[in-house]
Amino acid sequence: MSRDTGVTIASRSLKGRRILLAVTGGIAAVESVKLARELRRHGAEITPLMSSDATRVISPLALSWGSGTEVITAWESSMAQLGDFDAVLVAPATRNTIAKHLHGIMDSPILMALSASRGNSTPILFVPSMHKDLFDDPVTDELLSSIRKSGGFVLCDSESEGKRKQPNAVSIVAELCHICNSSLPRRKRVAITLGANRAPIDSVRAIQNASSGRTGWAIAEYLHRMGHEVTCIAGKTSVRSTFTMPDVRVDGTPGGMLVLAKELASSRPEPDVWIHAAAVLDYFQEPIDGKKPSGEGDWTITLSQGPKHISELSKLTEGAFRIGFKLEVDSSEDDLIKRSMEQISRYGVDAVIANNLNDLKDRKSPRCRIVMPDGNFSVIQDQVSMCEAIESLVSLHDPR
Repeated sequence: MSRDTGVTIASRSLKGRRILLAVTGGIAAVESVKLARELRRHGAEITPLMSSDATRVISPLALSWGSGTEVITAWESSMAQLGDFDAVLVAPATRNTIAKHLHGIMDSPILMALSASRGNSTPILFVPSMHKDLFDDPVTDELLSSIRKSGGFVLCDSESEGKRKQPNAVSIVAELCHICNSSLPRRKRVAITLGANRAPIDSVRAIQNASSGRTGWAIAEYLHRMGHEVTCIAGKTSVRSTFTMPDVRVDGTPGGMLVLAKELASSRPEPDVWIHAAAVLDYFQEPIDGKKPSGEGDWTITLSQGPKHISELSKLTEGAFRIGFKLEVDSSEDDLIKRSMEQISRYGVDAVIANNLNDLKDRKSPRCRIVMPDGNFSVIQDQVSMCEAIESLVSLHDPR
């Protein structure tokens, strides 16, 4: 990954986007440095703005370091807070600030910025943080409902330790990315299968294929950040998504995952795009009743071939853009491309993400190849580039 002024670039979801970061006086203002750096990790250009109460919680110097630019803390002749922004992020958003904004009060640079942004239809994301008693006050609910009805956005975390704390920086920025990019053309409904399958062989033992789910989560998260409507069908995973995806359906068994996929394919509106990233367990057996006793010597297991998910879904996903995955072990590039072309021919997918297991173990090797039906392929060097390439294919597809 490349580096930019002290942060590692995680994606370019906010590249070229001008974000006004408004920090008000809640105790969660201490998280604003992390939040500013997370915004920069996704390419945002930040204008940081602090209320006078926020400066009593955290130093403007600290936020300036995190943002990579000067912080506005008072009225200035340049009125930088009235600039042309792509989005406004208010985090933390105190109830006082929300109430003043709704009632048109402009007694600070932040409230002037919010009023101007509402006037020119700039997206505004409020991230409230307060004690549970305050959050449960019906007035708070009315205020947040009014924000949503007026076209604003609200992101709340679940209750913890008697408080509604501010969500972590990754979750906040992911939501802001989605809001900013959902207005881009050709946003799609995307279904992605990910993770491994696990099938029991008796009441306590099972067989499972190897897949952490890391690649699937990375693709799903990036597509969400880019404004697509993503549904994940997740099997067994050893890693979690870095933020809570809005629609995740979980079943680690081969049959259960296929049922979920068929249900989604038959829903309306159906997905425009299918990404088959799951490591489906192709061979398994019906489990025996109870537990196979230990110490009885060898246990011969006969595995039967199960249904191929990508094939079973073919008729249900006609008209959708479909991306398959192909993993080979110690395979030459020519053989990898040949096997990928066979998958395209056999199942009618529109592209294949081809991986060599040995390459995945060597960071200097290509991350994958993206193979197209005409035989052309692209060599992708890293995961960020892979996600960007997949998103490009998704967004260019014309849905039925």
